[in-house]
Amino acid sequence: MELLTTNNVWMMVCTFLVFFMHLGFSFLEIGLTRQKNSINILFKNFFVITAGLIIYCLVGFNLMYPSEWIIEGVLGMPSPGLDSEAAADLSYNEGYTYWTDFLFQGMFAATAATIISGAVAERIKIGSFMLFAALYVTIVYPIVGSWQWGGGFFSEYFGFYDFAGSTLVHSVGGWGALVAIIFLGARKGKFGKNGEVLTIPGSNIPLSAAGVMILWLGWFGFNGGSVLSADPALTSVTLVTTCLAAAAGGLSCALTYKVFYGKADIMMFMNGVLGGLVGITAGADLMLPTSAILIGLISGPVVVFSSAALEKLGLDDPVGAVPVHLFCGIWGTLAVGIFGASAGFGQFMSQLACVGIAGFFCVVFGSALVLFTKAVVGLRVSAEEEEEGLDMAEHSGSEAYGDFQLTGKKYF
Repeated sequence: MELLTTNNVWMMVCTFLVFFMHLGFSFLEIGLTRQKNSINILFKNFFVITAGLIIYCLVGFNLMYPSEWIIEGVLGMPSPGLDSEAAADLSYNEGYTYWTDFLFQGMFAATAATIISGAVAERIKIGSFMLFAALYVTIVYPIVGSWQWGGGFFSEYFGFYDFAGSTLVHSVGGWGALVAIIFLGARKGKFGKNGEVLTIPGSNIPLSAAGVMILWLGWFGFNGGSVLSADPALTSVTLVTTCLAAAAGGLSCALTYKVFYGKADIMMFMNGVLGGLVGITAGADLMLPTSAILIGLISGPVVVFSSAALEKLGLDDPVGAVPVHLFCGIWGTLAVGIFGASAGFGQFMSQLACVGIAGFFCVVFGSALVLFTKAVVGLRVSAEEEEEGLDMAEHSGSEAYGDFQLTGKKYF
């Protein structure tokens, strides 16, 4: 009982840290976009965590961890609501209670939708985002998660390994973001008439920097909680590898950008840190410190070159969500087959196969959900509304920053 209490407390602390990451995502997205869309971004991030938890309670948790399968190892029975009988059983798990399990996993589910929010910023209708994100978290995220964490065919037949979700959380969210920006199109003014890439400056880079630091802090819970106990040795090494990969990712991304583009770019530095964090997430509990550094060092160039590739294709991702979460998620998952405890050709091919299967599923169903959303409520605001800003067009003229000029009025 004492061990259960200790493990459960650690898991709850990690849950709090993952919850705190949603503030980090909000800060990052607001800072890298324009002031006229700040309220819209806050609204989306509040919606993600509130609706995400409700959806995961009613459908997602049982779909991801099915008590029985409709199609063995592929699709579980989506029984409604939480199981009060399982919750009352203190032998549910030696590391944590049923309630803790749900809440910790619910935070992960909301994270997948938050990834999409940043990529589609500044031009998607608020109702369109809410519908697409809700459907994606209801259907795509828990089904893919069940294939591994729910005892599905990834774990049973492929021997796939994804410790904390480089593929199951980050790439799933990244695929959804990629599909959405393909259908949505670029922001007005992002690309010139001849296809040249134009800069749309963010409104508050210091706020974005604070967001990255909060996300790094939150990753102590994201990866540390995925140990699923307070085991001192395993938790400690997981946190060490997580930090080393983040540090290496930031340095290598900044250096790569300097070498190829001639400038020291703080936004690339910040996204490199996030890329290193995403990259290590699949195997944080398996890696030696030197392996974690190598994973981070490679994650940095992945961010730089995938960002450039998206722009070459005319795709607009204001915050770099697709390079960080999708491409570094893929790299980190494959890295388990290169640096992990069971590294080798067989493990690498298992990792590669499951990355491909998950990607195919996310693209197919994500595209279907985008097209459904477009048919029901449309996708994009008008050119006039985009120019005016979504805060005015979609949120009754709310302003994120009030005008504090003196007016001669006495308020107090």
